[in-house]
Amino acid sequence: MENMILKHMDVVRGITTSILEKNTEEAADITPEGFNNNIRWNLGHIAFIQEKLVFGLAGEPMQTPENYESFFGAGTKPADWTEAAPSLEEIENVLKDQARRIKEFMPGQFDKQLTTPFTNKAGISFTTVGETFLFSFYHEAMHVETIKQIRKAAAAQ
Repeated sequence: MENMILKHMDVVRGITTSILEKNTEEAADITPEGFNNNIRWNLGHIAFIQEKLVFGLAGEPMQTPENYESFFGAGTKPADWTEAAPSLEEIENVLKDQARRIKEFMPGQFDKQLTTPFTNKAGISFTTVGETFLFSFYHEAMHVETIKQIRKAAAAQ
C-alpha cells in the first residue's frame, strides 16, 4: 500500500510541475482581481506546506529554503513581499527534490506519531505522519485548482 501511495504522490506532483512549467515568470506574478495570491505564491505554498506536513510535524528537519515561510506560509501574500520571490525554476527544483526526499523518508513512517498532534485551520486533527502526508495531496490539489482559476481570471482581464 505504501508504494501505491508514493506513486500517487508522483502523479499529484507531476500535475503540479506540469502546470508550473506552463507558466512564465511574468504570468506567475499576476494577482487577478478577487484573489489575494498569484501562481508563484500558490506553487511555493504547496512546497512549504508539504514540507511542514511531512517533515516539520514529524520532528524532522525542514529543507525548504529559510525564506519560504515568510514568502509562502499561511497568511502571507505577494502584496506584502519586500524582496524578490524565488524564481519558478527554484520552486520547481524544490518541489522535485522534496518529492525525492519524501519517497526516501516515508516508507515505514506512515504510522509514526507526530511530535505533537496537529489541528489545521479547518479543525481537522492529525496524529500520524501518514495522516498529514495523505492530507497534503488534498492541499496540493486545492492549490492547483486555484492556479487554474487564477490563470482563467488573468486571461479574462
